[in-house]
Amino acid sequence: MARKDNFAKAEKLMMVLADAVAFTACLFLSVWLRFGGGFPKRNMADISSAFGWALLGFVVVSVFSGVYVLYNKTKLDLVIITLIDQIIVTALIAAATFAGSWFAFPRGVIVINLLISFVALSLVRVLVYGIYRKVRGNNRVMCLTVPDHESRAVRNFLSNRSPRHQLTHVVDGNYVTHLRDHLDEYDSVHVSDQIDDDTRRDVYDYLLEQNKEIFLTADFQRLLMINPNIMSIEDESIVLVSPFRIPGEYDLLKRVGDFLVALVGLILVSPIMLITALLVKLTSPGPVFYKQVRITKDNKEFEILKFRSMAANAEATSGPTLATSNDARVTPLGKYLRSMRIDELPQLINVLRGDMSLIGPRPERPFFVEHFTQINPHYPLRHNVRAGVTGYAQVYGKYASDFQAKLNFDLLYIKTYSPMLDLKIGLQTVKILFDKVSSQGAEEEGSQELVLPPGTAVLH
Repeated sequence: MARKDNFAKAEKLMMVLADAVAFTACLFLSVWLRFGGGFPKRNMADISSAFGWALLGFVVVSVFSGVYVLYNKTKLDLVIITLIDQIIVTALIAAATFAGSWFAFPRGVIVINLLISFVALSLVRVLVYGIYRKVRGNNRVMCLTVPDHESRAVRNFLSNRSPRHQLTHVVDGNYVTHLRDHLDEYDSVHVSDQIDDDTRRDVYDYLLEQNKEIFLTADFQRLLMINPNIMSIEDESIVLVSPFRIPGEYDLLKRVGDFLVALVGLILVSPIMLITALLVKLTSPGPVFYKQVRITKDNKEFEILKFRSMAANAEATSGPTLATSNDARVTPLGKYLRSMRIDELPQLINVLRGDMSLIGPRPERPFFVEHFTQINPHYPLRHNVRAGVTGYAQVYGKYASDFQAKLNFDLLYIKTYSPMLDLKIGLQTVKILFDKVSSQGAEEEGSQELVLPPGTAVLH
């Protein structure tokens, strides 16, 4: 029987309800502990008034942080996301009590609730994750590739930290025969685009007949078909493909939100920026800020601002070069600034100016834009929106991914854009601060040998 990648909607709803019950119990337990085993009537009036907003904020933050999508998570991911979520929810509760003048809602309850809800929700979510893994099991994946070709899909399945997808077979010939002979040994099949069209059609027909899931690479043509409009002209059905652009009303709303959040953000992080500026100046010669020409919306050039994390003359002899892991040009302080993304904080000034958005494709240098465009003529489509401080590729991909993979993420972001997507990416961005992989530089192509684990069948 084919297994599903995600919980069904009803099951996700049950998870949300279970979390809501746990959060409610933790909040009122915090009240009980704060008042030594009682519920003072005066305080309870304000606590009850603020409770609805606290619960709503908890549910919204939890949903958009992606905590209920379990197929690509580990237990540690769930604990980290829970901690981040509860810190955000705590800030929202504090803001709600201030805005609603519910001053009898004790600050001590908010602090106690942060600790109790973090522990309780972490335990509940890890327990649910264990049940999920036991019920759903591993999704056994067969990769169909071509002879003498290193499959990106194979490498990604092997490097995936979540145990949900387990690579069991790699097939480079006689595809339908092997699919038929090993029918009960796989649940999903990744089909390479390099397999010839006729053979792929035979593969699709067989897999659809057997109700097996099919994984396909999100290439440009498939991205183009996302969110189409279906029209009928006489007796012909026509697919109307939308361009890679954000609707004008969303673009205006996005710009207003960017300005307000960047303004408040600069005020809040100004002490951190001041300390960082002093440290950069004291630990290495050169300017505090690093300015570099980048490309943003409509192919306009602008100077991006960062705290300098490399030596002042880092590219004096090498010319434009992409950052790599363990880059010798990075200063000791710069490694820390990069790992915590503190070097990116001055980009809030770029957001205020309108050069950048909070969420969008990461801006690239003109030299590399020209180079990447020669390789892939669709690359400039990412410049239909403002460049972003963070983006879809940074949340769902890896820092070390090549430009083609990042381009696919960027185009997917533009095609599926909504304000809710920005909120989701913003919340999930916080998690990558705890992820060492996300802050690494690009790796040299082919620097890691592809080694299949024991038990993986290679079929020809």
